Amino acid sequence: MGEAVIRTIVEAIHSSPTQAVVYLSGGASVALGWLMSVPGASNTLLEAVVPYSRISMIQLLGNVPKQHCSQAMANEMALLAYNRAVKLSKPGFPVIGVGFTGALATNPPKRGDHRFFLSMRASNRIWETSVTLTKNLRTREEEDKVASRVLIQAMAKACQVSGTLDSGLTESEVLDESERQFSEEQELEQVIRGELCFKIYPFSKGEAYGSDPDRKIILPGSFNPLHDGHLKLLEVAMSVSEGGYPCFELSAVNADKSSISVAEIKHRVKQFEERGKTVIVSNEPYFYKKAQLFPGSSFVIGADTAARLVDPKYYEGSNKRMLEVLGDCKKTGCKFLVGGRKVDGLFKVLEDLDIPEKIRDMFVSIPEDQFRMDISSTELRKKQGGVDKRKREIANEEVEQSSK
Repeated sequence: MGEAVIRTIVEAIHSSPTQAVVYLSGGASVALGWLMSVPGASNTLLEAVVPYSRISMIQLLGNVPKQHCSQAMANEMALLAYNRAVKLSKPGFPVIGVGFTGALATNPPKRGDHRFFLSMRASNRIWETSVTLTKNLRTREEEDKVASRVLIQAMAKACQVSGTLDSGLTESEVLDESERQFSEEQELEQVIRGELCFKIYPFSKGEAYGSDPDRKIILPGSFNPLHDGHLKLLEVAMSVSEGGYPCFELSAVNADKSSISVAEIKHRVKQFEERGKTVIVSNEPYFYKKAQLFPGSSFVIGADTAARLVDPKYYEGSNKRMLEVLGDCKKTGCKFLVGGRKVDGLFKVLEDLDIPEKIRDMFVSIPEDQFRMDISSTELRKKQGGVDKRKREIANEEVEQSSK
């Protein structure tokens, strides 16, 4: 009877749109078998990793943990799993990162408590669970099944799936659960600090199309403001690509300036909501980092940006270093779709640039006869500034007239 209930709940999890990355250490291994043995597992499970050895855990975390079995450790694993999940998932799909760490029965017997900690991380919330088991009550296998049941129940809750699963805990074994929610402002602050790798606003009504729907076609920019040139460029880029999911990307961190404020980010994101276009807010201003953040994606750029990308002066004057950096981008499967732009006062397309042979196949030209729009955000800001100035002058004149 118990196995049938587990299967029903796992089927419901797989039927939900939520996708997950799971990191487990020290237990709950049976949960992976349950998740993977039910048809539809690929709908949910993007990746599962078991960093069991000390070195494996250190490499996963990027640091030496103070305590291997703790709620803080589970939370850190869940956050890493969440960031991995958003990189692997399709834009618009809800994702969760699962972190589990346990200290269960061992041979020879463990001196300390038998306990485990579980964390589920979504973009806007975190669920925490901790349990201390009664020693000498169960075998290692039985403890693992209890931990696995608790994990499946927590995943069901995170996926908004109904159904109750008997954990197998006794009355004296307390399931300590809590949930914290984050506001949009807190999420964006976490992006700016680098805790969240990016936040997706899936405003698009349509879906990915073409022969490669999992590929993201990304137009990066500051979008201050978003204008028709941006929209048209991405539209044309989609027509010359092999298909994919079109989206814009706004970096909260500028390579040469301070970070954009949360209020300003929300203001710029609003532009995309009004136009029904998906935008990703990231914290990576450099393309070699974007390539790691969005592996396999195509970036839509202007010829001016392409010219800077292959200019050794931006790589400490080293042509070798430039080729190494862009070569690493190439290894991630990234490409650059290049539209015409003014460079040093002249309108240029990809064919006008000297792209090294070693990386030339990374760059794809957007023909001038398909896209040319001599418009920039800087010019629009200047014009808008003039309009705003004139509005203020008229308002002041009206105040002066009314006071006479």
